[in-house]
Amino acid sequence: MTDFQTNSADLSPLGKTSAYRSDYAPELLFPIPRQGKRDELGLHGTLPFFGVDIWNAYELSWLNLRGKPQVALARISVPADSPNIIESKSFKLYLNSFNQTRLDSADALKALLLQDLSAAAGANVHVTITLQDAFAGERMGELDGLLLDRLDIDIDSYSPAPELLRANFEQLPVEETFVSHLLKSNCLVTGQPDWGSVQIAYAGPQIDQESLLKYLIGFREHNEFHEQCVERIFTDILRQCRPQQLTVYARYTRRGGLDINPWRTNHSGAQRPSHLRNARQ
Repeated sequence: MTDFQTNSADLSPLGKTSAYRSDYAPELLFPIPRQGKRDELGLHGTLPFFGVDIWNAYELSWLNLRGKPQVALARISVPADSPNIIESKSFKLYLNSFNQTRLDSADALKALLLQDLSAAAGANVHVTITLQDAFAGERMGELDGLLLDRLDIDIDSYSPAPELLRANFEQLPVEETFVSHLLKSNCLVTGQPDWGSVQIAYAGPQIDQESLLKYLIGFREHNEFHEQCVERIFTDILRQCRPQQLTVYARYTRRGGLDINPWRTNHSGAQRPSHLRNARQ
């Protein structure tokens, strides 16, 4: 098993010329501690949420023992309480290192993925591999909820502003689910755009829809990784609107054959999200 040392984002392969390895190379994985960004949010000790980061890998290939290429899809779930995220370009380079690697079965590949990704994340991950004969069973679907994007609003700020968020603390609590496809942020290192859809489900004081949409659009020029953006959204809504239950789920479009879909909740009865990918994924 490879021993990983955690790193800062600026030392990652992002934004740098990288040679593609075609032989198995788990050392390519680049873990980054979660706590640095959580410190910015004032999150210390017990987290106000639990959840998972769901990765989908669409460019997974290896050789069987006779040298014939195999292709598959993979889904990797990384628990939100793991010490590290895995930087996405390093993840891509690692997966491509299997391209010319001979393995006796998909199970052998899965065992390596479980071993290496768990070591990098610092916690046990879950891996599902979908082989070619099951591709037809893959389905698409959109996030459920009331569409915030229907609102006709003026926008003049494109950085996160939690003070925009408002809730009605004078009325009885409600349960609502909102969806927006207008989430856009930028990579923390390269500044490249990241596009996503976000679903917010809550129970508590009724959240003002216009203020929530303005807040979400405010990420448009913000530089942070996907997982960090979702935790910022969760934390800001929790503090400003004080819901008793809150779930935030984002599905981001893929880059380099990978998409990342963070899910955070404080609701013990919350169901894990479905794995349906949306039209933009």
